[in-house]
Amino acid sequence: MNELIKLYTNHYGSEPETVIPLAGSGSARRYFRLSGAPGSAIGTIGPDCRENETFVALAEAFGAAGANVPQVLEVAPDSGCYLQQDLGDTSLFSMLHSAEGEAMVAETMRALPVLQLAAQVTDEMLYPVKAMSGEHVMADLNYFRYCFLKAVGVEVDEELILRDFRTIVNMVESTPAALQGLMLRDCQSRNVMVHEGKPLFIDFQSARRGPLLYDVASFLWQARAKFSADFRSRMTDVYFEALSGKRKVSRENLEESLRLMVIIRTLQVLGAYGLRGITQRKAHFLQSIPAALGNIRELLTYPLLNQLPEMRKALEAVLEIKSLRQPEPAEGRLLVSVGSFSYKKGYPENFTGNGGGFMFDCRAMHNPGRYDEYKPLTGRDRRVIEFLEERGEVQKFLEGAMSLVAPAVERYSQRGFTHLQVGFGCTGGRHRSVYCAEHLAQMLREKFSEEKVEILVTHREQNIEYRL
Repeated sequence: MNELIKLYTNHYGSEPETVIPLAGSGSARRYFRLSGAPGSAIGTIGPDCRENETFVALAEAFGAAGANVPQVLEVAPDSGCYLQQDLGDTSLFSMLHSAEGEAMVAETMRALPVLQLAAQVTDEMLYPVKAMSGEHVMADLNYFRYCFLKAVGVEVDEELILRDFRTIVNMVESTPAALQGLMLRDCQSRNVMVHEGKPLFIDFQSARRGPLLYDVASFLWQARAKFSADFRSRMTDVYFEALSGKRKVSRENLEESLRLMVIIRTLQVLGAYGLRGITQRKAHFLQSIPAALGNIRELLTYPLLNQLPEMRKALEAVLEIKSLRQPEPAEGRLLVSVGSFSYKKGYPENFTGNGGGFMFDCRAMHNPGRYDEYKPLTGRDRRVIEFLEERGEVQKFLEGAMSLVAPAVERYSQRGFTHLQVGFGCTGGRHRSVYCAEHLAQMLREKFSEEKVEILVTHREQNIEYRL
């Protein structure tokens, strides 16, 4: 931090009056806004000095090519941190569906080839990867396989999936020279800032040589951007026109390469969602998973998938997983998800990203599942209901749960929240937990109007889901 202050002082002639930490992303870099009377700047502290040097070198090269990137103001002698132009707080993602959002996306597509074809960028600047080789494509595909498919429980035939992966690698390596250049790697609307009426690219230190259409796929198929197919087509036209002014390219080759890159990018992103979201529980990545399912549905319409049978089978299996499909409430309502689960199979997933809710442990109550006559039944069956209610303990348990949940529902609804999760767990997720989920859901239904609160009941181990 002291080094950043020195950089600011060296550039502006006085120390900053305020230093405010900014929200980070998935990397280990830390960002700060340093402000004072002379001006404001963004300070970056990165643990990888070589990566910092790459960003600085690329920013200078892009700037020399006339590309839209922030200006680097000062760099520490050891490259541990640097100061760059403050572009404000408006990311393109925040204005995507506003009146001016479409025009700004179009301007971004026009500006993208300037970076991708910048002659000032040399291979020596690129780090840690200079080009997207077949090995790197295979690594991204395995990232999807191990970090996403395994995380959601989809099994694949190892030999067949590797055969599909090799087919994809061969296709990438056959990309026409006219459609190769510098790819930014993580080109998406969150990495574009809108400053003084124009889009500026940030976070490009992972740039490498490779297929140009990877960036178009990355941007237009960003899951949470939720672009329509028509909008994507129109923006692809904008990009094609801009690229055609610099390279002689075939529209047929462009569309073929784009579809392949959409597949690769979607799988790579799902790998990140699996690792960062499901495994590491980072909210932004969890929230993105339901939106990404729409991209999977689109992939399955591509004729190219017919050449990848095991991949098609795996993607179809992903779409069958109910827990990945995050239901959305009607506008202005709170969706309360009340469900049962088995502790043996772990806590239920929460893809809203807010992490809010309650998990109640029903295992202290007497278990009907210990008796043969009740084993095939569930907590929805009359005989199990009578077994639990005649002892009296389940009523007191639910009263306690309701005393906690009801005030939260009230406050969540008042504050405009959209989701609240309530789970009941027991040994098998069949008797006690099912009973409690059913009855608490009914208690909430009786207390809160349908115009205010929607209730979704889910019994994970019985594969039952319905709205109350």
